Amino acid sequence: MSELKYYTVWDAGTRWFHWINVLCVTALAVVGVVILNAGDLGVAKAGKITLKTVHVWIGYVFVFNLLWRFLWAFLGNRYARWSAILPGGRGYFRALRRYAAAFFSAQPEQYVGHNPLGRLSVALMLLLMTAQAITGLVLAGTDLFYPPFGQWVAQWVATPGIAPETLAPYAPEMYDAAAYEAMRAYRKPVAVVHLYSSYTLIAVIVLHVAAVIITELREGGGIISAMFSGRKVINGHPMDDESDSRD
Repeated sequence: MSELKYYTVWDAGTRWFHWINVLCVTALAVVGVVILNAGDLGVAKAGKITLKTVHVWIGYVFVFNLLWRFLWAFLGNRYARWSAILPGGRGYFRALRRYAAAFFSAQPEQYVGHNPLGRLSVALMLLLMTAQAITGLVLAGTDLFYPPFGQWVAQWVATPGIAPETLAPYAPEMYDAAAYEAMRAYRKPVAVVHLYSSYTLIAVIVLHVAAVIITELREGGGIISAMFSGRKVINGHPMDDESDSRD
């Protein structure tokens, strides 16, 4: 019988990113749904502006947290780095086929870090979150004239004689009609990408959570608890084992 070993896996930087991201994505989704249904819910113009302001400020936390994760992929431990969280590299597809074949066998393969299938999930989520971050910043500028693009948008749409820095959202009397319509046409595809990438991200997150639970049941190892403690307990020999383990 194989002995149990503790493996240090998720460092503090990775764990902080994960849980801040969970809170941000949840809050953004809830506020976003309310904004989308503001008319049916009877939310007044002032209330909608407040909701969008809250959404933007949470979005800033989300963006800075995502940037932190990108930086930490260069600075964190081996399981936090790009080479361990993104698909690819020598032998990756062979490892993916082997992992998939072994998953439903009597001896599924175990990994300390992300398994080959999990790396595909991480890559997709990071891509979708990046799309959300970029499009969200553009929409913050076009809706509320918030940084980093808000000043440029305000200069674009301000009616002659109105100082761009004084523009308020939902105040058409302050906007040049033609410029505002052009800005809204520019904004429309960005808003579509933001909306549907958010739906896709939520769907991928649901699949990710389900996959984590199924993998925990099939392989053990404390996958869920490791995102709190930073350590996995594995019975057997992980495919990505190295010397940072102890009995």
